[in-house]
Amino acid sequence: MPVGRRTVAGGGIGLLILVVLGLLFGIDPALLVGLTGQMGGGPSVPVSESPAGAMGRAREDELADFVSVVLADTEDTWRDIFAAGDAHYRDPKLVLFTDRVSSACGFTDAAVGPFYCPADERVYIDLAFYDDLRNRFHAPGDFAQAYVIAHEVGHHVQNLLGISDQVTRAQRAAGRADANRLSVMLELQADCLAGVWAHHAQRSRDLLEQGDLREGLNAAAQIGDDRMQRRARGFVVPDSFTHGSSEQRVRWFTRGVQRGDLNDCNTFEAASL
Repeated sequence: MPVGRRTVAGGGIGLLILVVLGLLFGIDPALLVGLTGQMGGGPSVPVSESPAGAMGRAREDELADFVSVVLADTEDTWRDIFAAGDAHYRDPKLVLFTDRVSSACGFTDAAVGPFYCPADERVYIDLAFYDDLRNRFHAPGDFAQAYVIAHEVGHHVQNLLGISDQVTRAQRAAGRADANRLSVMLELQADCLAGVWAHHAQRSRDLLEQGDLREGLNAAAQIGDDRMQRRARGFVVPDSFTHGSSEQRVRWFTRGVQRGDLNDCNTFEAASL
């Protein structure tokens, strides 16, 4: 996946990195790596500052630059898709952090990994997670990293479409097993939406190189609930899944890549997940 240097302001075209010290998997004692406003002059995002961590400044700079470029490309894609449906796509903001971060969704540490907070419409990336993705989860490669970003942007799309709110309301009225199943549907849909981005990025900009799709599929497989639980405890409890199995994540991501249509990502009405 060819990625050149590109500056962006807060998640739009052109990333001005004021302080690059951490990401969706890392930054700062107070922590927020803020990027400047959105494309078109939106408000700036607070950036956390922290001493250069174990990754080193150069590595953090490289990863922060990569994330900003991928995020900007997702924005290009989703603006076009929303515009085709006579809707407006509102760019998410990007926050890079290390160790822990405070968001409108609460205080979170790096163990959670990358996440999206619908309350502030921000994608939170700990840069150190990418080393975990390569070393701990055995999912190396640029496109594996891009898949993670595109998945979180998928949650932003769900938020803009009102899907996230509907799921939250339904979960409040459901038992634990049904609430977990709704969470799985939400996550698998985000995987499918990540695939939709990849489909359009390839068709419009010839973004993918040989092997990129394999990297993305491997990343989806490695962070499935079944593999994660087996690594952590040696056994699997399907009723406790919140993100979907490796097979499910691969299948829904592949569906998005092949079809390129968000209407084909309706996990909530699928005959089977």
